[in-house]
Amino acid sequence: MKTPLAWFLLVVLLAVSCLGVAQDEEEEETRWFGVDAVNAGLGQPPDAVDRKTPRDAVRSFLELTEQKDYAAAAHLLNLLDLAAEEQASRGAVLARQLAEVLQRGEWLDISGLSARQDAMVEDTSGQQSPRAGQTRRNLKLATLEADGQSYEVRVARYRAGEQDPVWLIAPETITAIPKLYEEYGPSWLEGHLPERFQTSIGRLKLWEWLAIPLFLVITGAVGWFIHALMGLLTRGLPAGLASVFAQMIRLPLAFIAMALLAQWLLDYVVSFSGMVTASLRVMLIIIMAWGVGLIAVRLVDTLLIRMTRRLVGEIDDTKHRDDRKLLTTLYALRRAVILVTVLVVAIYVIAQVSLFETLGMSLLASASVATVLVGIAGQAVLGNILASFQVSLTKPIRIGDLVIFEGRWSYVEGIYYTFIRLRTWDERRLVVPVKYFVSQPYENLSSKNAKHYRSIVLTLHLSADVATLRERFEAFAKEDENVIDHHKLACLVTGQHEATQEITCYLMGPEPIAAWEAEMRIREKLLAFIRDHHPEWWPREVVVLSHHDIARGDTPPKRRIRRPARVEEVDETPSPGGEPSPE
Repeated sequence: MKTPLAWFLLVVLLAVSCLGVAQDEEEEETRWFGVDAVNAGLGQPPDAVDRKTPRDAVRSFLELTEQKDYAAAAHLLNLLDLAAEEQASRGAVLARQLAEVLQRGEWLDISGLSARQDAMVEDTSGQQSPRAGQTRRNLKLATLEADGQSYEVRVARYRAGEQDPVWLIAPETITAIPKLYEEYGPSWLEGHLPERFQTSIGRLKLWEWLAIPLFLVITGAVGWFIHALMGLLTRGLPAGLASVFAQMIRLPLAFIAMALLAQWLLDYVVSFSGMVTASLRVMLIIIMAWGVGLIAVRLVDTLLIRMTRRLVGEIDDTKHRDDRKLLTTLYALRRAVILVTVLVVAIYVIAQVSLFETLGMSLLASASVATVLVGIAGQAVLGNILASFQVSLTKPIRIGDLVIFEGRWSYVEGIYYTFIRLRTWDERRLVVPVKYFVSQPYENLSSKNAKHYRSIVLTLHLSADVATLRERFEAFAKEDENVIDHHKLACLVTGQHEATQEITCYLMGPEPIAAWEAEMRIREKLLAFIRDHHPEWWPREVVVLSHHDIARGDTPPKRRIRRPARVEEVDETPSPGGEPSPE
């Protein structure tokens, strides 16, 4: 019994020890890469080489290459793919080429690299990260493109035998150095500069401090030339939509030309350091996207102008309701095109500058703060934009409608993202925020049709002959070209007082302004008719004398029968001048 039990315990101990060894080996494999030797052909690294942590290794490489000590910098490359006898000669060359690639390709921020030997992920955000506490043995420094292919610059941790593990630039990066050097190596201009201009001053070299202003001046001069050339072309074109479109795209076309020239100079003539090149390329991408998007919007504006002139013409409510509805829809389409263009340009710019990787986490981490800030700062703008789309969809007003807004007769001349532009009767422009406009009561005189009733109120003596006045009114109305629907003409007594009567004449015009003008003209003619032919119809005072006063010969007292203050219905529709017109 003892022998089987002893054998069982021995087997269990052996299994536990094997599991421990396997676990240790697996743990070591996640902490570094095992190699036979580290740069055996380079010999012992000098004291200036520090390879303990990722940050130390990259900083040491940049400092040594800046001092042009490329032989020492080669110790920070993993030359595993080179034969030992080639490592000494090729290592220094590769170190110099990689340094120049990093200088022009991308500016490295080494402060973001881990300062731990195991590159453990540390939780510094205060929130529990799923990767917190994990060790790493391979880190990405940058991603560069050459010949349409992407290449990563990486550092990794290696251990040879029982030696201390070290951080080196990975072999896959070393293999890609020749291709990257062809793309990001010294430019034609830099190859012909004297050595004294290669001196570094701050983050840039001396020649860069001189070349950057010249670079900007040349691109600016080209943009000014294109802008002036388009101006001459615009003046040479016949008046019409072609000249309007050429005038509208002068500025974006000039910026596009500047961006294309700058891109060509960066590709074939000059190559600045990584920080300057990255900033310039981001600016060029934004300028190109903005220019193309603006030209697209200007093209839509030109087509909108053409369709407006062809289908609608002058913007007022005399046009057919369907024409005004079509014009409103076109303006809504313009806003939709602008919105889509802005979104496409923004997505393109973000994709080109590779912001999604870092931007996504930043937005998620600060989503609540960003939401509050946008809600506070953009509340008015977003409210107006939403109100604008509401007006475009429901169409309570249309382009060309005549409205009475806050006592002003105005035509709706344009509906934009954040405001509505109204043209008043005296050719002034009233700009009203969309949100404010839709929240206030207004009268749309063109909602169904443009026809408009007007009334003329006359206060005359009781002796006035209504039939004669009605006959003259109908004659005057039928002679006026702005009076329509003659069968709806009416002249009625609408009020009576002690010595006066109110006579109201009704007429209809094709649209409110024409109806108002007809009302004014016919009122003048009626007043002239009464003044010339029946002046006794005007209201007058009546004096009553008693027999007693006449017999005494005294100055008789006067009993004046005055027309009492009357309360009459007043057409509260304001006149085009903006004030209510009592009638």
